[in-house]
Amino acid sequence: MPINIPNNLPARQRLEDENIFVISEEQAIHQDIRALEVVVLNLMPNKIDTETQLIRLLGNTPLQVNITLLTTASYESKNTSKAHLLNFYQTWDQIKERRFDGLIITGAPIEQLPWEEVIYWEELKQILDWSKKHVWSSFYICWGAQAALQHFYGVEKYDLSEKKFGVYVHKKVKHDSIIMRGFDEEFRVPVSRHTEVNKEDIEAIDSLDILSEAEESGLYIVRDKSARRLFVFNHSEYESDSLKKEYERDVAKEVPIRLPENYFPDDDPSKEPVLSWRAHSNLLYNNWLNYYVYQSTPFDLSNFPED
Repeated sequence: MPINIPNNLPARQRLEDENIFVISEEQAIHQDIRALEVVVLNLMPNKIDTETQLIRLLGNTPLQVNITLLTTASYESKNTSKAHLLNFYQTWDQIKERRFDGLIITGAPIEQLPWEEVIYWEELKQILDWSKKHVWSSFYICWGAQAALQHFYGVEKYDLSEKKFGVYVHKKVKHDSIIMRGFDEEFRVPVSRHTEVNKEDIEAIDSLDILSEAEESGLYIVRDKSARRLFVFNHSEYESDSLKKEYERDVAKEVPIRLPENYFPDDDPSKEPVLSWRAHSNLLYNNWLNYYVYQSTPFDLSNFPED
């Protein structure tokens, strides 16, 4: 089934070239089906790259999905044009009366800031509280996952001695979890983090389960046992060159950065990285949409309880 995005969204042509089935809003109106409504709060600086990555994954399932793109009102991106934001994004005030099957909150390059120093922290807390009665299932990525864990459970993040940066082998911890259905015993995931959440802090909360982790990079996926919240600390959505762009950006800014581990062939940054995590990424988002959203959301979105 197709994913519904605006006709002139920059991601459209690229996704169509990759054989991702996208349709226009006009076509979607005539589909005799209740499409899933997913809102994406995009906190990343280059919003076009991130929206393309996420729409690619959400569009590669048998389900029809309507995407609403959300940005913060309290902070305006400096890396995405105002015209793009005005044309394709809304703020929480504009959508807060609506209900959604799913919510995705991305990461943000502000991990080392204390929570209260994040310009949009108060706005984000309002959105997280709003989601309890207006969203069935939420998928939080990297800093977004850390922020949601802090807000809902008081779990803190901790600075790493150096940036955890590369592609690492991860393993399943709970083999019977439906979100991990179809995963290999080991799989690779890109990691780009200055902070982490302690495993012991998660294990101390009865309502949380650790689903996946890596020996080198720590926790990867944690879920709330209600299946209404999924916390994903690493970047399965990344493209083959995403870590390369981050590395080159930091080198250009003369920011201390080492080569991403297990990424460039022969650790040679002149060689193109190999995309080795796409199958796992598609499966993760497919399982979330299918099991946590489609098969559990009430048909009438006004009929689900606050968790």
